[in-house]
Amino acid sequence: MKKKVTLKQIAKELDVSISTVSKSLRNSLEIGEETRLKVQAFAKFYNYKPNNIALSLKNRRTKTIGIIIPEIVHYFFSTVINGIEQVANEKGYSVIICLSDDSFDKEVMNMELLAHGSTDGFIMSLSKETQFKKDFHHITEVIDQGMPVVMFDRITDEVHCDKVIIDDKKAAYEAVEFLIKQGRKKIALVTTVDYVSVGKLRTDGYTKALLDNAIPFDEQLIIKIEDVDTCEITISQLLEDKAIDAVFAVNELFAVTILKTAHKIGLTVPKDLAIIAFTDGIISKYSTPTITTVSQSGAKMGKKAAEMLIQRLEAEEHEEEDESYRTEIIETHLIERESTD
Repeated sequence: MKKKVTLKQIAKELDVSISTVSKSLRNSLEIGEETRLKVQAFAKFYNYKPNNIALSLKNRRTKTIGIIIPEIVHYFFSTVINGIEQVANEKGYSVIICLSDDSFDKEVMNMELLAHGSTDGFIMSLSKETQFKKDFHHITEVIDQGMPVVMFDRITDEVHCDKVIIDDKKAAYEAVEFLIKQGRKKIALVTTVDYVSVGKLRTDGYTKALLDNAIPFDEQLIIKIEDVDTCEITISQLLEDKAIDAVFAVNELFAVTILKTAHKIGLTVPKDLAIIAFTDGIISKYSTPTITTVSQSGAKMGKKAAEMLIQRLEAEEHEEEDESYRTEIIETHLIERESTD
């Protein structure tokens, strides 16, 4: 039985663009007869059948970008969307935003829906469940059929596409080292479960900072939270039982819960307990005390993702497709506030 081929594989084999293959298979007169017949014969020989996940190829540009994000409650994702929209609008593109709610099935449904003629390409951050399952078939199918994808924040190395990230490990390292230099010795980490890529990288940065500064690593000081709604109980146990003097939280929601819980049990921030969080959101700016944060530069990340996607879309229109993919790293910095000395 012949192996199933994709538009991309046909294009590579015949040394033409994906756009040329797509138009040839639709018998478009834009393509010369010799090329059309060659493409059609090759596709027939290999029993090529169009993948219904990508029916909106170059033949009908929508000038619309599909954005798929895990959730909207995090300030970070809203700033990324703002950055995407700014660049998209400047370039004459519209955006459609879908939420996966950290569900694999919903992420797949969103992608299939938008790829069915609504969008030209995708900007996405993976759901927790997708990372847990390690099933990325829906994304690779879209890419194989010629629709570009740019991943940001929560990414996977198993999918070859353009990506925009921060150096999560380095940023976490620098935040924990900042606490150590302030004289903090017993530093806890409140993070997500390991299969969420950013949580794992931030845990690695935390651990390295401790070891590099000769502070013993204690696994009991790492709290991995899966359900945000019940995290207050777990955080309360951490603060009451472990006599810690600092906490590094991998997101703003965890940080504000730590702050609230500390107040409840009579700890003063930052005198008794210092707190640093990822994401420089509104909560961090207006909490009492205000929270020191690692700025993820969400707007910059969104702008860069949109620029990369549009650049690839417009290169395809001119049949200048580039098979090499880039990973852009956005710089982070620490914003010092009242939750640290």
